[in-house]
Amino acid sequence: MLAYHSDAFVLPLPPGHSFPMSKYRLLREAAEAMLPRVRVREALPASDGELALAHEPAWIAAVADGTLSAAAQREIGFPWSERMVERSRRSVGATIMAARAALLGGDGTGEARGEGVAANLAGGTHHAYAHKGSGYCVFNDVAVAARLMQAEWHRRHRRLLRVLVIDLDVHQGNGTAAIFRDDPTVFTLSMHGAKNFPFRKEASDLDVELPDGCADDDYLHALDRALAAVWAHHADTPPGLAFYLAGADPHENDRLGRLKLTAGGLAERDRRVLAALRRRRIPVALSMAGGYGRDLATTVAIQHRTLAEALASWQDWQKWQDGQDGQDCQAMEECAP
Repeated sequence: MLAYHSDAFVLPLPPGHSFPMSKYRLLREAAEAMLPRVRVREALPASDGELALAHEPAWIAAVADGTLSAAAQREIGFPWSERMVERSRRSVGATIMAARAALLGGDGTGEARGEGVAANLAGGTHHAYAHKGSGYCVFNDVAVAARLMQAEWHRRHRRLLRVLVIDLDVHQGNGTAAIFRDDPTVFTLSMHGAKNFPFRKEASDLDVELPDGCADDDYLHALDRALAAVWAHHADTPPGLAFYLAGADPHENDRLGRLKLTAGGLAERDRRVLAALRRRRIPVALSMAGGYGRDLATTVAIQHRTLAEALASWQDWQKWQDGQDGQDCQAMEECAP
């Protein structure tokens, strides 16, 4: 399974800053040490033209040129620096490369088939709007990658590529919802804390709001109902590509989460999402999204387990594509209903 990273570009944050920048390096190192079948690659930066598929040129220029206002930098939560720009471009680039790998195979330039599953070891910058950044998000990696994959798919196949966004970060994907508000080719699902940031939410195609303290059983029941609604909506127009934001921040020990999921509950969440997509043969690009645990090692362990679940799903994709399993995915006991 291919996974892309941009952790060499560490932001010069002031002492005491709340963003856990080192988790990305730690996650990459854990994947390299313990998941040898995950092929880790450094991401290339997204170009201005690619970013312009989802962002206003004036916003791209302000970020690139360092002309962001003090208010804009406060809303993002990061002070401007050249490294901020490069990291933001590469975070988008990592999701582009993961989506290409999942949908088209390899680097997307000539493989006969897609990988089925690929990952960005960061990403999930779902608070970025077309015209501004917010909540530690400068550019919206999923929005850019979705529109680029639609363009590339249409150029290759002269067919529409429908996209599904499954956002299970604990915070609503407000920027993603706003970007795709009037776009019927992209369906956005966000399942998040009702009382958590952002406090003014946008309308996704399907929003599932959870109360503070929501634990495993109620969460998984809500997820099953949400996925059933997604499949019913797409009964006649199935998506050809999914983006899954697998945030670690619903965990019970997350500083910003306010929910009460266990590590086991989050792993089951990942299994259900990945199995449901695999059963329907929908390629998926994962982003790690949020995670602000009181203990950084716990956050890294949760996201490492997400990668392990993704790897298991990728392995099943390969068996199916190679014709080695001999029967439909419905026979796999791990498939979601």
